[in-house]
Amino acid sequence: MYSKCLYYLTLGFFMAILVGTRVSMMSLVYFFDYATISISTVTGWCVIASFILSSVAGAGFLLYLIERAKKCLDFAATLYIIHLFICIIYGGWPTSITWWIVNGTGLALMALLGEYLCIKRELREIPISRFRSSV
Repeated sequence: MYSKCLYYLTLGFFMAILVGTRVSMMSLVYFFDYATISISTVTGWCVIASFILSSVAGAGFLLYLIERAKKCLDFAATLYIIHLFICIIYGGWPTSITWWIVNGTGLALMALLGEYLCIKRELREIPISRFRSSV
C-alpha cells in the first residue's frame, strides 16, 4: 500500500517538474490517459520520462519498504496492474503501443532494479560488535 502511494506521489512530483512547466494546467489526464504518452511531442516525452523516473524511484521504495528480493516482482506487478485498471476506468483500454512499451519498461525496471538492490542489501556482511564480552 505504501509503495503504491509513494509511487504516485513521486510520479506527481516528476510530472509537476517535467510536464507542469510545459502545459497551462496539470490534470489527471497526464497520469491515466494513454493518449498523453506520445513520442511525437515534447510534452509526451516529458510524460514518458516522468513514468520512467518514477519506476527508478519505485525500486528504491521497494528496497526500503519490501526489503525482500523475492517480493519485488509481486509488488511491482501489482502496482502496474492497478495502474492499468485505473487507466481503463479513466480513459478506456490503452490502444497505444507506446503506452504498453513505457509501462512494460517501467515494470521491468522497477522489479529488476528493486531485486538487485534488495539482493545487494541481503548479501552484505553482518557487522560484529566490537564490544563483545571477554571470557
